[in-house]
Amino acid sequence: MMTPQAAQDLAQQLVDKAMKAGATAADVMLGADSASGVSVRLGELEDVDRSESEEAGLRVFVGQRSASVASSDLSPEALDGLVERAIAMAGQAPEDPYAGLAPEPLLLRGAWPDLDAFDPVEPNPADLRARALAVEAAARSVTGVTNSNGGSASGSSSVLALATSGGFAGAYRASGHSTSASVVAGEGGGMQRDYAYHSARHLADLEDAEAIGRRAGERAVARLNPVKPESGRMAVIFDPRVSTSLLGHFAGAISGAAIARQTSFLLGKLGERVFAPGVTIRDDPHRVRGLRSRPFDGEGLPTRVMDLVEEGVLKSWLAESASARQLGIAPTGHATRGTSGAPGASVSNLTLQPGSRSREELLRSVPRAILVTELIGQGVNGVTGDYSRGASGFLVSGGEIGAAVSEITIAGNLIEMFATLEPGSDLEIRRGIDAPTVLIPEMTVASA
Repeated sequence: MMTPQAAQDLAQQLVDKAMKAGATAADVMLGADSASGVSVRLGELEDVDRSESEEAGLRVFVGQRSASVASSDLSPEALDGLVERAIAMAGQAPEDPYAGLAPEPLLLRGAWPDLDAFDPVEPNPADLRARALAVEAAARSVTGVTNSNGGSASGSSSVLALATSGGFAGAYRASGHSTSASVVAGEGGGMQRDYAYHSARHLADLEDAEAIGRRAGERAVARLNPVKPESGRMAVIFDPRVSTSLLGHFAGAISGAAIARQTSFLLGKLGERVFAPGVTIRDDPHRVRGLRSRPFDGEGLPTRVMDLVEEGVLKSWLAESASARQLGIAPTGHATRGTSGAPGASVSNLTLQPGSRSREELLRSVPRAILVTELIGQGVNGVTGDYSRGASGFLVSGGEIGAAVSEITIAGNLIEMFATLEPGSDLEIRRGIDAPTVLIPEMTVASA
């Protein structure tokens, strides 16, 4: 796989080709990836895979007209053809008054922070197989587990480079390691399945395979013999496994595109309290070894730590340059893009900061509740905030976790849910988006 410097140089060369061919502006995103994975089931090897890819995405502007093309053939001849096609396509595109590169004065200049995102350790197939076997064996060893969907282990590395005609060129390298298991407990119509996984930038930070496997097995067994709760209004407690989804809905609602199109339930809420006092939501692209850390965004702007919500007050949208122009604001350094198409806007390492009460205190604070550990379906209206999703989890009564529940629906409205949401103190950084246990004092719960 090419080095970051080689990727950066090639991206810059492609930008230069486009400018010589008649583009008024251009940028190139170049990505190179390699990945290896092993999966097993019932103690037997099921699959071994290895993949490598390289792709360049060119975006050109001819005045206010633009086009994007991509190619996995990086030979000089192929790149020449890529430029020709992009210029021709841009000439046929409609004008967009908001299109264009990021403002040059805002581009990242000089050095950027060392995020320690790359681990030079590349596990061989034998190591991956051993880890996959270990995680599945640990899951299957839990009393009550009767079958397995398998265990897996993988390792990957990638290089990302960006160059723009505005004067930015940069590249960085990242890696990833993961382990997972999924097993089944029970027999016949009473079977229940569950899973566990962990991902990390560095192999040394990856959780022990046996611990991941045991957790998968214990989760599956805990779901046996579910009951049907009474329908009605009650508290809903989101386990950290699913509370992160609430942050996903929030991030989508504050994207510049949604605000510019007036299709967000948080439209007009900038500077207003949308969460309970004390709630802080932080975006941290500079977290060392963070799964979504990055030194620059998809347009070459510097990234920075931002509190998107502070003491419950919404402080910022997520805006790439196009939506920023439409909204009359500065881009926020949240542009994201692949090798095809124009940039959008998204968060990096997003966290709902911990509250003051422990998970146990949240459980004891309500007379009865549903502890949700899995969500099903996509029943969320991004325009109105109406929320209705299938769920499973456990009954909570008097602060004690009781019988499993399944095939229920939880419903509310995200505006009201956000306004009353209380985070617990048990925040653990394990993903790109993380949240602690979350209490919503009242939602509608219905049994199927």
